Formats: sequence, structure tokens, C-alpha cells
Amino acid sequence: MNLLLWITVGFIVVGLFVLMSMKKSMEERVALAIENKDGMEGKQTSTKPVVWWIVGATVWGLASMLLIVWSFSFYV
Repeated sequence: MNLLLWITVGFIVVGLFVLMSMKKSMEERVALAIENKDGMEGKQTSTKPVVWWIVGATVWGLASMLLIVWSFSFYV
């Protein structure tokens, strides 16, 4: 097997594992932010990590699609 295929599969598997392992904590942060949306000024509940997690998941998904398309074009 080619190195490009191993990089693609490894990137997808490792990224999926990282996203799934962080999913529970991000759900808890969103629930806490929704629960305290009125009194958020005085508390340290920030939504920035959730936004960055969503941005990272989107970038990971786009990079995975690009690697898959690149792999198909390389082998065909």
C-alpha cells in the first residue's frame, strides 16, 4: 500500500477518535451555557472552546474529504 493511503486512513481514524473523545465535554459546556445564558456575565462559562471545536471538526472533515479525493485521483 502506498504512503498516501496510510496517511489518509490514519488522519481520518485519529481525527475521528479525538472528536468522539471530546464530544461529551463539549455537550456539557453547551448545556451549561444554555442553562446560564442570562447570568453569563459574572461566570467563567465561555463558549469559545465549543466554537473552536466546531471549527476544528469542520476543517478536519474538509481535509479528510480532500485526502480521499486526492487518493482516488492518485490510484485511478
